[in-house]
Amino acid sequence: MSGSVQFSELPCSDSEHKIAVATLDNADSLNALSLNMLKALKQQLTLWHEDDAIVCVLIEGTGNKAFCAGGDVRTMYHVMRDASDDEITDFCCEYFTLEYQCDYLIHTYCKPIVAWGEGIVMGGGMGLYMGSSHKVVTPSSRLAMPEISIGLYPDVGATWFLNRLDQGVGLFLGLTGMMVNATDALSLHLADHLVLPEHKAMLLQQLQVADWECVDDEYEVVTEMLEAFQAEAHGHQPDPQISPYLSQIQTACQADSVIQVVDSINAIVGNEAWLATAKSNLTSGSPITAHICYRQMTQYHHLSLADCFRLELDLSLRCALLGEFREGVRSRLIDKDNQPNWRFKHVAQVDEKVIDSLFTSLWQQDSHPLSQLGHY
Repeated sequence: MSGSVQFSELPCSDSEHKIAVATLDNADSLNALSLNMLKALKQQLTLWHEDDAIVCVLIEGTGNKAFCAGGDVRTMYHVMRDASDDEITDFCCEYFTLEYQCDYLIHTYCKPIVAWGEGIVMGGGMGLYMGSSHKVVTPSSRLAMPEISIGLYPDVGATWFLNRLDQGVGLFLGLTGMMVNATDALSLHLADHLVLPEHKAMLLQQLQVADWECVDDEYEVVTEMLEAFQAEAHGHQPDPQISPYLSQIQTACQADSVIQVVDSINAIVGNEAWLATAKSNLTSGSPITAHICYRQMTQYHHLSLADCFRLELDLSLRCALLGEFREGVRSRLIDKDNQPNWRFKHVAQVDEKVIDSLFTSLWQQDSHPLSQLGHY
């Protein structure tokens, strides 16, 4: 996959400080993250993290269609199809380790990061987005963790951030891969501010003219600016979709097993198109993914952020070797026949021993590639 990340530093009026901007530049693939893009982004974010002149970072995507539609799963597919198990392990370990290190850095950053989530924010894009201190949506934004459709699972820290949504919401989003609009993103606490697209340039201008020498709390300054823009965006927000069904969703997701949860979601009454799509995604998605997601949301909600990423690296490598992930990408993105040959046809048929094996680490604790991550 081609693509790059463009970096710029905008001078502030006090001449002592700068606003940093990272632009994901892979518009043909909806700004999906290649390995080289992740390397560049992590390196530059680390430099800015340690640079006292940088007071705020903004991460954006080129164009207006997407902030970031995910990771480079097409390249992973060709590796998983053509390479040996050792080669698959090496490539996927390098990619996912770097991605999760970058996500963790954003979560634990020492200065404000504004994620400009215009357009599509999915999968790997959610990893960058959810760790940011100021998560911005515009009226066109669509957020999702759609991994159930490709036989992976909600990763990039989703074990952490989906578990911190209102009860049942994270499980529902993981099982259905549902796209969340801007209004629902705010009410479900997936986003912080709804603003209009034209406010981005104005935000950068205001950040540049702020008197940072006299600021006690950089985060509060950024928040106040975005809240002022949000007031101007009143009346432009889309109608809520998920929020009116929240109580039914929460009830459905409190069932005692993944089989019962799936049945309960499919039994939610409503004629809305989004609900039909959610049920269809669940029915046609990977039963293995459904089991992984259920365990993430019911057995691993107590983990620290660092431990969530360590667990996810284990899961991602196991999924890459299993074959379900490869088959999902083939069906949805390569051949586009939308007829994945899942290992099991229904959640009730999944062998729990297969799921147990996916949650087994490839490494001893001290030799884990993410062993150096601290605790949140």
